[in-house]
Amino acid sequence: MKTWHEIRGFPVAIRLLLVNQLGVNTGFYLLIPYLALHLSEDLGMSAAVVGIVLGVRNLSQQGLFLIGGSASDRLGARGVIIAGCALRSVGFGLFALGDGLPVLLAASVLSGLAGALFNPAVRAYLALEAGERKAEAFALFNVFATTGALIGPLLGSALLLVDFRASALTAAGIFAVLTVAQAMVLPARKVTSSGNSVLADWREVVGNRGFMAFALAMVGLFTMENQLYLLLPDGARRATGWDGAAGLVFLVGTLTNLWLQLRITRALKARGSRARWISAGLALMGLSFVPPMVVSGHGTAPDGLADAALRALPVLAGALLLYVGVMIAQPFVMELIPDFGRPELTGTYFGLFYVVSGIAAAVGNTVVGWAMDAGEHADAPWLPWVCCVISGLASAGGVAWLHRRRILPGRPVTVPVTAREASDA
Repeated sequence: MKTWHEIRGFPVAIRLLLVNQLGVNTGFYLLIPYLALHLSEDLGMSAAVVGIVLGVRNLSQQGLFLIGGSASDRLGARGVIIAGCALRSVGFGLFALGDGLPVLLAASVLSGLAGALFNPAVRAYLALEAGERKAEAFALFNVFATTGALIGPLLGSALLLVDFRASALTAAGIFAVLTVAQAMVLPARKVTSSGNSVLADWREVVGNRGFMAFALAMVGLFTMENQLYLLLPDGARRATGWDGAAGLVFLVGTLTNLWLQLRITRALKARGSRARWISAGLALMGLSFVPPMVVSGHGTAPDGLADAALRALPVLAGALLLYVGVMIAQPFVMELIPDFGRPELTGTYFGLFYVVSGIAAAVGNTVVGWAMDAGEHADAPWLPWVCCVISGLASAGGVAWLHRRRILPGRPVTVPVTAREASDA
């Protein structure tokens, strides 16, 4: 009830963006996880061609975040959000209607470009609209995003009983509805020019050493968060011998997120600096990979349901700790990013941050995937888990070091209006 009360306390624009993120993640996850299967089995494409189609989509999104962020700053976040959702509706529709490689590549480019447009724009709009309540707004944003990431695969699995085109058309329909809703309800905001060219804006953001150091320190966050879709589901399946165990990872995380996210953010915001909680959250994320390591060495199938349940507990405990770590760190990370620079460049800062995070996620997944293979061949199943522990603790240490060096921006302080009170503060 407190969560819904908090939602009602925000303006209509933020409430719409929260619902928008629920729809974005629902539409994305009901389609993309099943795209490779459709391309290979339904269309008979080779693994190389499947990799090209998926790679083009990912490159179109991750490589163009900076352009999306700059467009948000210069054209207004509202228009960029609407354009991004409309493009994704078209892109997902092409996945449903096209069987040839040119059409599929066009669908991949449009779908990726759409994400590059609306992802930084939504966060920039949310940050500017929420004011001093950015942390709470991004906490709720995380709740809606996590819920969509659970609903999407479940809905996608059900729609696949019909066929892949039903999934793609449903996803396209969701984004079409979001486009119309934002065009009708999302208020336009006055755009303040940065006074520089686009290249000058980019140089200003890239030249912000504190911001770049912080973005690099966050590499561990995205590497570990991506293990919710790679290492932890694999660990759950191996521990229990049941493919459906992977779904328990997402269920535990979503329920915990709905129950605790806003409570955690509000409690921590009143106690200590943002950097302290970001560092603590990253450390907890790193340590969350220790419990699954306990059962990673089991080479035999579980002896019955009770044994499978016991083996699942450490993996689910690790997933729970990882989700809690994300809940601690992520809202304060999102709150901190705009404070590195001018409000006129908020979208550009988010765009560059997500470029770095996209590269980090790709490299991190590659390293963890290599560690999974190497650990299996060398009879060292603990290896990928240790890699994640090191990644989390290294990122936590990096943020703590930046905080000690006073490189990170402090939380803005609201001063009273009178000169006497201002001087006392």
